[in-house]
Amino acid sequence: MTEIGLIGKKIGMTREFFKTGQSVPVTVLKIEKGRVVQLINKEQRGYNAVQLGFGKIKNSKLTKAMKGYFAKKNTESRKILKEFRVEDTNKYKEGNEFGIEIFKDTRFVDVKSKTIGKGFAGAMKRHNFGGLRASHGVSISHRAHGSTGQNQDPGKVFKGKKMAGHMGDKIRSMQNLEIIRTDLENDLIYLKGSIPGAKNAEVLLKKAKKNIKKNTIAEKIENFEKSKKTKEKKK
Repeated sequence: MTEIGLIGKKIGMTREFFKTGQSVPVTVLKIEKGRVVQLINKEQRGYNAVQLGFGKIKNSKLTKAMKGYFAKKNTESRKILKEFRVEDTNKYKEGNEFGIEIFKDTRFVDVKSKTIGKGFAGAMKRHNFGGLRASHGVSISHRAHGSTGQNQDPGKVFKGKKMAGHMGDKIRSMQNLEIIRTDLENDLIYLKGSIPGAKNAEVLLKKAKKNIKKNTIAEKIENFEKSKKTKEKKK
């Protein structure tokens, strides 16, 4: 069963240096605090969940239905409402706020965000096709994707065929990203490597689903130093 997550904003990329001199590329996310707006029980909908609200929004930008909803809940208007399924809702109360501290003892996280939209792209760019021959009778269609269908039977192009089309602008997930550092004062979290999305894109963070046994960079450095000390003692 999934636990609650948080929504952050992608600020950009930088690098972190460890005391060994190792340089690690990181993506910096500004994390928004999430407020519990509603608790959903099995009796109501058939599952247990917590609805969190993120980000501020002017009342003038809300629909009448949403104005009424927030007034009924007696809470501040929120830009994004997100449901997280949980096993037990008794741990949560309406009005509770959750921030970056929920990732305090977490080593790896899963992220979900929208990739950068790249407009209409051909098959070579979009799907890494090889294209047609550069000579010998091929005329004006060197970057074409070639034939798409079959013979008279079935006589159609199957759905999902790799062809030219809209590239990017899709929701994508990345799993097991290492948390390099968290900055509680400024609500920043530093994740190893790159993540999908442009700058200022909304990113959903959750604790890693998979049970990961690999060591983090900090743990590797710590283990290396310990082994170094034991070798020196033996000498």
